[in-house]
Amino acid sequence: MNHKIDAYLTNTIKYRKELTALRAIVLECGLTEELKWKQPCYVFQNANIIILAEFKSYYAMSFIKGVLLSDTHKILTSPGANSQSVRLVKFVDVSEISEKRDILKSYVLEAIELEKAGVKVKPNDNKELDLLEELEAVFIKNAALKKAFFALTPGRQRGYNIYFSAPKQSKTRTSRIQSYIAKILAGKGFHDCTCGRSKRMPTCDGSHKQL
Repeated sequence: MNHKIDAYLTNTIKYRKELTALRAIVLECGLTEELKWKQPCYVFQNANIIILAEFKSYYAMSFIKGVLLSDTHKILTSPGANSQSVRLVKFVDVSEISEKRDILKSYVLEAIELEKAGVKVKPNDNKELDLLEELEAVFIKNAALKKAFFALTPGRQRGYNIYFSAPKQSKTRTSRIQSYIAKILAGKGFHDCTCGRSKRMPTCDGSHKQL
């Protein structure tokens, strides 16, 4: 047990009892707990397996490679349309945990076995991209941008599309697109610096001047 998780649960007001119950199930399966991304994260041999998280209207046990689980009991859901790997089990009441205790434990143990076997999630780069309406509108006026966008790798295309789609207002979405036109024309991905490396890489601190 990790004292950082104790502190996290102490400061959790809404779902403290429920998350504590899920924590007990996961720890019974022999995973190591750490605090990552400000959430309880459960690790096997340095690989992230499960995250416990609370949201406004529910709390969840998230499986990092949940898409690989057999999901015999059909309890897993995707956190979003663009999630290729993560699958989660949603709860709204602690009684649900008691009812699903053995099932949840079997899912955790299956996730551990998949990690032991070294099974990887294969990126679905061939998935058809549902382009943002504002982005398509810009493409109509800027053929060079359209050509440069589709010359990017599928992953980079998805990254831009997800980022551009985030704002609720169309005006803000369009503004985001405009601010990244030069970068797309230069063949750079959303996370790429002008040095050609990703800002997510440890060798790049992300401080380089953007295009």
